[in-house]
Amino acid sequence: MIKRTGLYEGLLHEVVEHNGMLYFGGVVAEDLSLDMAGQTNDVLQQVDKLLAIHGSNRDCILSTVLYVPDLALKPALNDVWRRYFASDHLPTRATIGGVDLGPGVLLELVLTAAVEQA
Repeated sequence: MIKRTGLYEGLLHEVVEHNGMLYFGGVVAEDLSLDMAGQTNDVLQQVDKLLAIHGSNRDCILSTVLYVPDLALKPALNDVWRRYFASDHLPTRATIGGVDLGPGVLLELVLTAAVEQA
């Protein structure tokens, strides 16, 4: 069974669940006035809430793709990232730079996570 939640503007669902896996669409900061560290924290806090709703947590994140407009912002992103993940639970990661994400958007995160096993 496929479960879709968080319909957004008729374009996508925030999360699609299938066979114990969670597929997240692009998560962006709610407060676009923040700098890269602030937007990264904002995005990761949203991810924590969505994971909890779907029976998972950050230790179950398997793979991530991060889109940023400028790779010069990567050090600030990395500082927050290192605090968010325990070193033994780091997911795979690709960071793609030079992407126009829209006005004020400094980070868009796409991820795949497992539903936490009881």
